[in-house]
Amino acid sequence: MAQTKPPFMDFDMTKFMDPTKFADMTKMMVDFKMPGVDMEAMIAAQRKNIEAVTAANQLAFEGVQAVMRRQAEILRQTMEESSAVLSQMMAAGTPEDKIAKQADMVKAAFEKALSNMKELSEMVAKSNTEAAEVLSNRMKESLEEVKSAMAKAMPKK
Repeated sequence: MAQTKPPFMDFDMTKFMDPTKFADMTKMMVDFKMPGVDMEAMIAAQRKNIEAVTAANQLAFEGVQAVMRRQAEILRQTMEESSAVLSQMMAAGTPEDKIAKQADMVKAAFEKALSNMKELSEMVAKSNTEAAEVLSNRMKESLEEVKSAMAKAMPKK
């Protein structure tokens, strides 16, 4: 029995969102005249929305890259420190000295790990805040644009 795909699975979203087609759609919408609706303003608002989402995505992407770079740096530092710790542990000394050193090193490693986790979480929070701020500002602008458009469209009493 041949397997059939649902009809909606044949829809290629990449072709629908093709930026080269946006200009055609913009022209078509501008040519479409509807009383009381400023299509040019609507298109400009949508363009600003797309720009805001693009800027927020860029900020989020840069934030992820910064976190990944810092994680790689933390890993490199940890490997170097681990090598140094092993060398110190192998050095001659009494068992009591080795146990005391080991306890100090474990404490220092734990504090360093907590510090690194805090730093990474602050980096993620900062990136998220910046991206959300871009979208929030655009939303405020968009609401003002709608308010202004409605004021123009409403008949004066």
